[in-house]
Amino acid sequence: MTDPTIDNAKQVARRLVWEVLERHRAAPPGVHGHIPAFVGADRAAARLTGLPGWQAATVVKSNPDRAQLPVRVQALQAGKLLYMAVPKLASAKPFYLLDPATLTAPFQTAATSAGAPDTAELVGLDDMQPVELIICGSVAVNRRGVRIGKGAGYADIEVALLTEAGLIGPDTMIVTTVHQLQVLDEELPETAHDFSIDVIVTPDEVINCGPPRRPHGVLSDHLGPEQIRDIPAVSSYHRARDERPRPM
Repeated sequence: MTDPTIDNAKQVARRLVWEVLERHRAAPPGVHGHIPAFVGADRAAARLTGLPGWQAATVVKSNPDRAQLPVRVQALQAGKLLYMAVPKLASAKPFYLLDPATLTAPFQTAATSAGAPDTAELVGLDDMQPVELIICGSVAVNRRGVRIGKGAGYADIEVALLTEAGLIGPDTMIVTTVHQLQVLDEELPETAHDFSIDVIVTPDEVINCGPPRRPHGVLSDHLGPEQIRDIPAVSSYHRARDERPRPM
């Protein structure tokens, strides 16, 4: 089970960032509860493309939020194979496969949560290639690489499932693009199921964080019953785990 004290501390940090972004008009009104679609997201994406890790990666996985749309478009324009998470992981095959060589819709449309269902193939973990770079959205981060999302836990589950499937490992780079106001100096709370950010990219700077911290896989005791019930890939993982032969 998660720790209510940590959950509350994370929510305090989220509210702080959402309020600061709105006050400085660095994100559109109504940002509370969301990964912020921050001002300058296109400049952050352009800065990301200059990193050696980005240039070397041929297979990229990204969240579906609007803040990272410029990154997804840049990936397709660079000829990278792109996996985009299905919103809320609500499909038995929880990722869209966007192959720039076969897409028929404009990249700006295909790489959105509204456009992908009409143009991209749904794939499951067994159908995927190893992922070399992960792009995730964040609400708050600090320079040590501690990340806080919007609170639903989907990004953590995606990383855990990809780890269980052997599609990512400790050396897989995880990057977030955020506004400078989302980068906090203070310590942020984290739990065993949280992954860390390797590189933070803002419109103005690149921040290399500390050594990577990754969960070893799906931590069942950190999942709520609704997550096990409502996320098909998690349900399948639990069924397979329960059906494994037990040691005598």
